[in-house]
Amino acid sequence: MHDHAELWLSGAITAVLILASGIGLLLKVRIAHGLPHAGIDNLRARIRSWWIMAALLGGALWLGTLATWALFAIVSWIALREFLATPGVSPLRAWLTGGFICVGCIAFLPAVLTLEIPGHEGRNALLLAYVILVSQSSDVLQYVWGKLLGRHPIAPAISPSKTIEGFLGGVFCATLLGTGLWWITPFSAAQSALISLTIALLGFAGGLYLSAQKRKRGIKDWSNLIRGHGGMLDRLDSLWLPAPFFYALVRYAA
Repeated sequence: MHDHAELWLSGAITAVLILASGIGLLLKVRIAHGLPHAGIDNLRARIRSWWIMAALLGGALWLGTLATWALFAIVSWIALREFLATPGVSPLRAWLTGGFICVGCIAFLPAVLTLEIPGHEGRNALLLAYVILVSQSSDVLQYVWGKLLGRHPIAPAISPSKTIEGFLGGVFCATLLGTGLWWITPFSAAQSALISLTIALLGFAGGLYLSAQKRKRGIKDWSNLIRGHGGMLDRLDSLWLPAPFFYALVRYAA
């Protein structure tokens, strides 16, 4: 990542993480008085994990396409191992489904870096950052809005913690974020709004499908690899379905 837009985006992400860390520390001091507190400690663990994940992705993008492919290959391998490690489906079906989600779909993310986009040359890393930011912010904000205002479960038989209020608030805010980031894409603000809305909706659908898989297997998280988040696949649940859509959109419509 080398131009001014990428530096501005990196700075904004860093500022958000610093703000989140400050809020977490303030809550720990003012609310928990420095003592163990399940909710606040989980929040701070999530924020620390986001620092690590942002640093890994930013470092890979800065190093270039090969490093980014290597990072996602490792991520896919870890996620596939998590999917295969939990019982509940036949081995063949697990391999086919897990391979499709963890390898086939996720591979479309680094593949965005290989596209040739007229008028957007050398800035594909911004597009990868865009789809990740929109999908992950939708996931996080659905959780936040659900905690703040959630009253009505949206799919109680699959994921009792997901609420209509959380879904609407998260998707709306992620759409606003994606619209505001139109300047790092080859799309107009209106196009970016529609694209980010679609990413958020597909992310929700992908997350709901994997929640159903966890429900079927009787597990809460795919693993405990990432503190506060669960497993690698718990972080990819809102990315695997938007990834091929976004790749195809950029390739054929940009």
